[in-house]
Formats: sequence, C-alpha cells, structure tokens
Amino acid sequence: MSTPPARRIVVVGGSLGGLRVTEALLAGGWDGEVVVLSDEPHVPYTRPPLSKAALADGPDLATLAFKQRPEAARATWRFGSRAVAADLAARTVTLADGGTLAYDGLVAATGVRARRLPAHIDRTSGAGHVVRTIEDCRALHAELRPGARVVVIGAGFIGCEVAATATGLGCHVTVVAVDESPMLVPLGRAVGDAVRARHERAGVAFRLGVPVASVSGTRGAYSVALSDGTVVDGDVLVQCVGSAPCAEWLEGNGLDLTDGVATDNHLRLGSNAGAVAVGDVARFPNPLFDDVPRRIEHWQTPLETARRAAATLLADLAGAGADPAPFTPLPSFWSDQYDLRLQSFGVPGIADRTEILEGDLDDQAVVGYLRDDRLVGAVLLGLPRRAAAVRKQLLATLSDPAATYAA
Repeated sequence: MSTPPARRIVVVGGSLGGLRVTEALLAGGWDGEVVVLSDEPHVPYTRPPLSKAALADGPDLATLAFKQRPEAARATWRFGSRAVAADLAARTVTLADGGTLAYDGLVAATGVRARRLPAHIDRTSGAGHVVRTIEDCRALHAELRPGARVVVIGAGFIGCEVAATATGLGCHVTVVAVDESPMLVPLGRAVGDAVRARHERAGVAFRLGVPVASVSGTRGAYSVALSDGTVVDGDVLVQCVGSAPCAEWLEGNGLDLTDGVATDNHLRLGSNAGAVAVGDVARFPNPLFDDVPRRIEHWQTPLETARRAAATLLADLAGAGADPAPFTPLPSFWSDQYDLRLQSFGVPGIADRTEILEGDLDDQAVVGYLRDDRLVGAVLLGLPRRAAAVRKQLLATLSDPAATYAA
C-alpha cells in the first residue's frame, strides 16, 4: 500500500514575514512540509539598520540575522530561488529556473523592492544606489567617505535616515524631493518642517518642492537637474524614492494587485481559501480605523500578520472556520535621525488635521493626528519614555469614541 505524499505549504519570500509565518505554522501544529522560497542568498535579516547603524559601521550579516525559533529548522529553505508565477486554481508555483512546486497552502511574503526613477529621467543606467538589501548597504557604505558630496533623491524616512547617517560620517549632503517637506505624506507639514530644521542644523541642504528633470553621470560625478533649471552635483547618488510591492508573480489569478495584493481581514488572497499574504505586500482592511484595505510598510506588520495568516491558513487546510475575531493591529514604527527618535502609532497619513498634545516641536513633542476629530495616530519626537503611555491612550480613543487624550 503506497504512502500518500506529505502535504506541503509553500512560503514565497524569505525575509521577516516569511520567517515568522513559517515558525507560526509549524508551532501551530502543521505536520506537513513547509518550503520557503527566498530570492536572496542569505538567511533572514533585519533591514531597518541598513539606513542607520549598519550603513555607518558597515553591515555584518551575523549581527543583522534574525534569531530563529527552533521551528524554523524544520522547514526547507531554498535560498536564491525566485517565484515568477502562481496558479491558485491548480495550486502550483513556477520558479525562475522553470521548475514548478505543488502546494496545499500558499503564503505570499514577497514584501517590497526599492523603486528607482523612471528610465527617461535616470540616465545613469542604474549607477546610483538604493537601500534595500545588505548588498545595497555594503556598496553605499564604501562610498560614504568624509568630504564626499552625497545627493539623496527623496525625503521620506529612508532618505532622511541616509542623510543623517552620511552627515554623521562627514559627508556633505543635499536632499532633493518633489514634496515641500520631509516625510510630508505620512507625517504632515508641521512635523516634517521640524525634522527638516534638525537636519539643517546638522548641515544638510534641501532642494524641496521641485521635481527631478534628469539624472546623469556615473560613479564619482553625478548631476541632478531640477525642473526649475538648477543642477545639484555630487560624488555619490542615492535614490530613496519609495518602494514597490513584489506581487507580479500573482498575476493571472483574478486578484486585485493595484497596490500589493488585496486580502480580506483574515489575510486570504481574495476569496481563495488556502492562500494568504503577510507583511508589506498585503493590503488588508483594519476595522480599528475603517474598512479601507491598506498596505502598512512597518517592521511590526510582518510579525502581526504572520500570526493571523498562519491561523487562517491552518484553519482553511483543516476545513475549520477561521477566527471570527476582527484583526485589528495597531501600526507602529520608529526612525532614528541623529539623536532624535521618531515613534509613530496608528495611521497618521489618514488624518485631516494635527494637534500638539504635549511639548514643543522645536524640542520634544507628542503630535496627535485626527480625522473627523477622532484621534487616529500619534507621533513622538523624542520623549521615548512616553511611548507606552501614548500607545495605550491611542488604543483607548480608537476603541471608545468618547475617550479623550490626557497628557
């Protein structure tokens, strides 16, 4: 009598989300096979330091690698193996080498990649740097020498962190961005201007509110032409113009891939039982705020979505009902720039106004983000010891419309 083949879950993506969902699946009782496909050649490692401490000191994989739970060793890890397509109906994944892998359950954990300027603007053939992988960090670190002229295109979190790190290494930094203030979209003008002032005191120059017309040159001699006719020259070029979700491999399955992959609150891909998404490729509704699906590119997101997605997938494969409780994680992130730590809770980007709840933007402050007079986010500039209390109060106001913030 033949033995039936072992059931298999395929996890596509081997970074933090892929690691934690693998651990959760095996800790949750999955007794079949788990195969993790990772297009990187490395064990999972943490990325936030790549624009901060690891960029300043030089990245070391041994230091950056995540501590893994014992369950992770029970999975089959296939490094340097990239998925290029999936057939949700046939339950197969196609690999870049032409091979296919059948599955019973699927996890999309492919995350995001760094964007670059369009080819008609960037005439360097990709010669400048981005910051996403350990290789990116290592290459940029090698060029951040004292006195180097560094041009950073983009004034979001990564751009501002790179600017702060490069300045600390003795570089002369100019930040160029189409937005009129750093981190304008997620944090608003008031906080952005306050952060800009800190950068300028450290010596960073800004050229904001003007689009980039063209980028030309090569290593050691770049020219960034702006739409107003001005030109910024530099020895080092870093493009920090956002990220793009890696969801192309899911095309052809009737999924909404307009921004990552749309899921339900259980993190299922569309209505497909047995297929889930985790991390910042997943766009899911969070009833803590509203019913609008959003992608959240925060370090905490892979951890929280991994637990929910694993529970959903295990229930689907067992033919059981998924957890009926709504999935309501509170987004959070931090950013270190010079001696300032920015901490955020909630979704500040959906607010229609801001209010200083504590302190002063010129020093340390807690800024509230309100939508229809309801607190939906809070950002701390400094005040690290207030973080836990601010988080608790924000959760209280989100859970009870009658609750108010008390400093």
